Amino acid sequence: MSFNRIAVIGTGTIGAGWATWLLSRGLEVVAWDPGQDAENRLRRFIDVAWTDVEQLGLAPTADPTRLRFAATAEEACEGADFVQENAPEKVELKARLLARLDAATDAQVVIASSTSSLLMAQIQVECRRAPQRCILGHPFNPPHLMPLVEVSGSERTAPEALDRAMEFYRTIGKKPVRLRREVQGHIAGRLGAAAWREAVHLVAEGICDVADVDMAMVYGPGLRWASMGPHMTFHLGGGAGGMRHYLDHLGPSQERRWADLGNPSLTPEVCDALVRGVEDEAAGRTPEALARQRDRALVAVQKALNALDP
Repeated sequence: MSFNRIAVIGTGTIGAGWATWLLSRGLEVVAWDPGQDAENRLRRFIDVAWTDVEQLGLAPTADPTRLRFAATAEEACEGADFVQENAPEKVELKARLLARLDAATDAQVVIASSTSSLLMAQIQVECRRAPQRCILGHPFNPPHLMPLVEVSGSERTAPEALDRAMEFYRTIGKKPVRLRREVQGHIAGRLGAAAWREAVHLVAEGICDVADVDMAMVYGPGLRWASMGPHMTFHLGGGAGGMRHYLDHLGPSQERRWADLGNPSLTPEVCDALVRGVEDEAAGRTPEALARQRDRALVAVQKALNALDP
């Protein structure tokens, strides 16, 4: 199945990132968002984000002008080969919207929903035409720079729809992973939640401050995890014997650390400590400035990783 015209439904932060990346792949994008001044906001986002995408060195023939903004969601879906929905994280809103997209789109076209915490079983309930082609296609933020897309579906989702989604995301240069069954938070979200839970615990217990936690992650595990995941990292931790040696000799110490991990509550006191900590660490830099710093780093890291590919 060829993919030429993509409908992007919802053009907030995630949808705008999707539109930017899809345009950079030379695809035609038809977008829709009910927000006031949505089209101008999207075009301004693309103008700023385009430089970062170009610096990745992956889009020499890209054309940012292949964008059209539709008056309705139904119009955006006309003739679409794939639909990427990015509405806010509200079950009722997404369920109603997916029902509209389902009714307006050819039954063979995959409808992918971007959601960090909802399940497809919750939001495809009102689809009547072809609910089996509805899948979760969750990108990591910002979508125009992060390669990961997590793909899953409910028991009603057809395996063929998941296959087509995986093919689509690979075709456009993403790194899709497929869950065997859906779960809240998917894979990366749960890993991030686990790491942040311990980060909050360390601050709440007065073990260290916010900036020290962030520095420890960036210049410790973060550097290693940029090139290898946790399983492969611990495999190398076992030396010549690999994972088997690590588990045999250091498994018990790992279990002791697991048992000692915290389970903090976001009390008003803890929230205040976190807010003060990030404000001190930001040192006057606005969220917009910090996002630009993050995006420049993401471009640099990916260019370095791409240079290592065999």
